[in-house]
Amino acid sequence: MSETAKKMRRIRSFVLRTGRMTEGQKRAYDLHWPSKGLELKNDAIVLPEVFGRDAPVVLEIGFGMGDSLVAMAEQNPESRYLGIEVHTPGVGKLLADVERRGIRNLKVFSDDAVQVLEDVIPVNSVDLMQIFFPDPWHKKRHHKRRLIQPDFVSLAVSRLASGGHMHLATDWEPYAEHMMDVLSASEALENVAGERQFSPRPESRPETKFERRGHRLGHGVWDLLFTKR
Repeated sequence: MSETAKKMRRIRSFVLRTGRMTEGQKRAYDLHWPSKGLELKNDAIVLPEVFGRDAPVVLEIGFGMGDSLVAMAEQNPESRYLGIEVHTPGVGKLLADVERRGIRNLKVFSDDAVQVLEDVIPVNSVDLMQIFFPDPWHKKRHHKRRLIQPDFVSLAVSRLASGGHMHLATDWEPYAEHMMDVLSASEALENVAGERQFSPRPESRPETKFERRGHRLGHGVWDLLFTKR
């Protein structure tokens, strides 16, 4: 394990909320985790073996209850999707939805994203990495817990394929500006929209119920789309 990874793991960017799964979520978790769940191990996974084929890889960190990730996987069966989420009720709901819709191109981890990236995701293997509405940690004394920090971005970029994209979104403007600062400072990344410009929401990112409610209340949403040089 690298010193950078050790440092990032000491400061958690999330609160471990195992929560209480509904009966349906627990049943889906127990039934479908063996076929759709992925475990941490000592060596990098071989993605074509995981999915049984070679195709573009999309990795989402912090998929919450999984609604948008499931929708994207269903709409793009030619791509392979990996999701990472520590909130077990969200994992259970996603597994139930995936099985109900017959989706076969989505696998999930229920572990710390830093550990997953560091230990099992191969370098130069991810075509699109997406992080939508991560915890902004509003209080100044908690800003160090924000996921989007230089060390994390460096790790994430190392897993992107050449020409791969990183897509972030937040509904908290101060965090949006922080994200822009961190990503713009990376020499390995280039802003698709132009220097220090936010991107319009791509059609590929489904609009969530939470987001639509925010729009009705006059809240903004900021998308950042960068490509690996």
